[in-house]
Amino acid sequence: MQNRINSLLCATLDGLNSKIIEVEATFTKALPSFSIVGLAGSDIQEAKERVKAALLINGFQFPPLKITINLSPSGIKKSGTHFDLCFALLIAMQKEKIQSKELFVFGELGLDGKVKSTPLIFPLILSLKEQNLIKKAIIPEEALKALSHIPNLELIPVKNISEALLALKGKILPSKANINFQDAKSIKFKNSTYYYQEYFPEDFLDVKGQQIAKRAALIAAVGGHNLLMNGSPGSGKSMIAKRLRWILPPMSEEEILAIAKHQFLDNQTPSFKPQRPFRSPHHTATVAAIFGGGSNKAKIGEVALAHNGILFFDELPYFKKEVLEALREPMQDRVVNITRVNNKISYESDFIFIGAMNPCPCGNLFSRVNSCRCTQKEIKRYTSKLSEPFLDRIDIFVTMQEIEPSNKSTISSKEMFEMVLEAFAFQKKRSQKRLNGKLKESEIDQFCQFEKSAQDMLFDAIKKFGLSHRGVVSIKKVARSIADLNQTQKIRKKDLLEALSYRRR
Repeated sequence: MQNRINSLLCATLDGLNSKIIEVEATFTKALPSFSIVGLAGSDIQEAKERVKAALLINGFQFPPLKITINLSPSGIKKSGTHFDLCFALLIAMQKEKIQSKELFVFGELGLDGKVKSTPLIFPLILSLKEQNLIKKAIIPEEALKALSHIPNLELIPVKNISEALLALKGKILPSKANINFQDAKSIKFKNSTYYYQEYFPEDFLDVKGQQIAKRAALIAAVGGHNLLMNGSPGSGKSMIAKRLRWILPPMSEEEILAIAKHQFLDNQTPSFKPQRPFRSPHHTATVAAIFGGGSNKAKIGEVALAHNGILFFDELPYFKKEVLEALREPMQDRVVNITRVNNKISYESDFIFIGAMNPCPCGNLFSRVNSCRCTQKEIKRYTSKLSEPFLDRIDIFVTMQEIEPSNKSTISSKEMFEMVLEAFAFQKKRSQKRLNGKLKESEIDQFCQFEKSAQDMLFDAIKKFGLSHRGVVSIKKVARSIADLNQTQKIRKKDLLEALSYRRR
């Protein structure tokens, strides 16, 4: 008897990128058995019992043959219960030839034949789409709501193995993705659309006084700049950091999907709203919790979950030295690398870093009312955890003002967001893809152009303050954001002076 070979397409994650896996099945006349080869993980090996039960309960015949399923290429480790439906369809179609060569199949099987979703399906399909490797897929019906946000994709949702078999035979037509970001407004520039919500559950009106810090927060929002606030306890550092999230610029479709991808990997249910994440790990958190880790399979951490949003470190000097030093790489390169014996994974981590700290251990060093109890040695030990290379990656430094009884609310989050929106539009009209704080070295001269008097002032500042190359670049980016708020094409002296006032002293 000649072997019968059929195949379907599925995928597995290799780091954060999907790799296409061709699932092949052969049926030979021999002692009945069912084996899966090709570096399949334990969760895939367990699929044999789920598939057998699902087929028999739904009236399909389980062939009394030697069944061998191969996952190709065999050199890649595979994992995930989303391979179940592939196996079941191949066995159910053993006597027929599968014609579709570009159709992907994803789904976990229940013992009753129901097709279930898994957290891996969304990141798998999104990664395949980003690589232009997928056009059509059979998916669990319960995954349709999330997957419908991925554009230009034909999806065939199925409830059970019987519907999946009809879909494989072309008897169920695919539906186009229906992109719908909930309750979102949009703004369009050329061929790009950006989404936002005017939603301010935490308002800057709650912050009394602190005009300088609020202005710095506004600039940080416009350009995506890293910000460090230094001030006495209760001066409003955490309040400002938490409210900054709601005035950040609009988000592209790609940014919203990238956030959802990371949330699925963390077993969260994304809302698909244009809301940037806000992550605030405690200073006692481990290196693995912040950056991701694990002995066999590296899991996502706080740094990657802050992608396209804010990473807030309160009580900054109390974080472990190794955490702060390891943070330098993602702050610079916008990526976090996790290396283990078995694998190496890179997560995107393009976040705005916000830090808050007291000026000394007791917090009263800047106070005109309360006396500081700390010795110089204690203050030096407290601040010494913050190395020069780490601080050099922060664009804006603010010393908080002391609270006065006469302090009043000065500006609302809605007013600040309108200013951010105007500055964002000003950036896009000059064909700038990235926020100012995230510009590459090659883009600085193109977008950060100075008036002659401002250029001369910058040269004088470099000589006077001994600024490093990274420090100069940082000042240029901050000055560009201030100029955007002022709606000026070239950076003026007043823009540069304000940028210099936020430099580290």
